[in-house]
Amino acid sequence: MLHPLLAVLCGSLVGFSLALIGGGGSILAVPMLLYVVGIHDPHTAIGTSALAVASNAFANLIPHARAGHVRWPVALTFAATGAVGALAGSTLGKIIDGHRLLVLFALAMLVIAAVMLRGRSRHDGSGYPRKWMFPRLAAVGLGAGSLAGFFGIGGGFLIVPGLVFASGMAMIEAIGTSLFCVGTFGLTAALNYAFSGLVDWPVALEFIAGGIAGGWLGALGAQKLSKKRGALTVLFAAVIVSVALFMLAKSLLH
Repeated sequence: MLHPLLAVLCGSLVGFSLALIGGGGSILAVPMLLYVVGIHDPHTAIGTSALAVASNAFANLIPHARAGHVRWPVALTFAATGAVGALAGSTLGKIIDGHRLLVLFALAMLVIAAVMLRGRSRHDGSGYPRKWMFPRLAAVGLGAGSLAGFFGIGGGFLIVPGLVFASGMAMIEAIGTSLFCVGTFGLTAALNYAFSGLVDWPVALEFIAGGIAGGWLGALGAQKLSKKRGALTVLFAAVIVSVALFMLAKSLLH
């Protein structure tokens, strides 16, 4: 019973953090699957994480879509080229030695923590639609999808500012639209890994169930803790840095 409970608990922590501070939580899915749940193969952890990230993104997309926060032409353009990038990135990730991949993953975590600490600028959407918007979206989507597929992460920290840069949309619309892209990238990478037998399906389902429950709790707490989100983001970034340093030490001393 311990193994499934750990998977559900880790999934709930990721979902809770995503709903509470709006991003960064999926980057912890891989280390949790490796060092807490007990998946031994880095590639299987990344493939399983990608499936869980995609499922949670699509689940969280529904309320944003109902609220009108998703610009579908932008989402479809960004996701289409990003899916190509995610396929290429995940294919490359599968052929790289697992321990080297974890070193690169840990370095990516440090970059993500730095981006989180910088915060998100406010955008009112007055620049939408930007000139040459769709070619910009295609180019940025390809790059973001490649990195998301390579590491098996959601990539929201890249996608949200990428959508604002390419289209000029408002921040709330970028967040809602990004969830469709995150889900598409994650699903593409997960299917690619699953084709090679690198997804632990029972763990993925347990992780997804926990993520949905944690996301619901995080959404309830988000309003009450809205004034403290800055402090929560700093704390969460510190956790990411600590986990990244642990992964680096463990991988380099392996």
